[in-house]
This record gives sequence, structure tokens and C-alpha cells, in this order.
Amino acid sequence: QVQLVESGGGLVQAGGSLRLSCATSGRTFSSYAMAWVRQAPGKEREFVAAISWSGSITYYADSVKGRFTITRDNAKATVYLQMNSLKPEDTAVYYCAADLHALRTTPSTYDYWGQGTQVTVSS
Repeated sequence: QVQLVESGGGLVQAGGSLRLSCATSGRTFSSYAMAWVRQAPGKEREFVAAISWSGSITYYADSVKGRFTITRDNAKATVYLQMNSLKPEDTAVYYCAADLHALRTTPSTYDYWGQGTQVTVSS
């Protein structure tokens, strides 16, 4: 069992920045990969970023590459998503997810999910 709790969402104007946090508990944090996934109203969940258990390997969706950075602090059992140069199309609910078996970029394969945090970017 892994519990995930996201925080840090909010309203920001285009060009601004936000940092999302995902606090984890229940299992040894460094034993699994982590990912961020987002979902806009009426659309499918979209992969955003993933990070290996060690933090040495990361993947990003093309739409966020160069603007978003995923990091993890195993001592705090927390994953972060730094979002810079935000655009209105980044507006979505952002979910933290745990991948216990591999570092993957397909959201349907993830094992545990947080409740999500809303990010709204105004024009």
C-alpha cells in the first residue's frame, strides 16, 4: 500500500510558475518510480513526467519538456514538479502516481494514485 498526497496547485497567470509536491507513505519511497499525470476536463489522462527510484533517469512529455522539471527527495519521501513558463493549455488536475514495477510512461499501468491538485493558468 502506497499513499500519495499532492499539494501546491492553484491559480497562476500565463508565464508564471508553480511547484507541485507529492508526499508519499506506506512503503520504502526509494523502491519505486514516480510520475506526474494531468487531466483536463473532458480529456484523457496525459503523461507529464516520470522519475526513476534513484532519480537518475527522467522522462518528459514533449509538451512540457524544457519547462517542467521532476525531482525527488527520498529523505523526505516526496516528489516535486517544478512548472515554469506556464501556459493556459497546462490547466488540468495534476495527479501523482507510483509505479512499483518499472519506469513507464503509460498512465494506465501505474499502481497507486493521489487525489489530484488543480492547476489553472489564466490568459
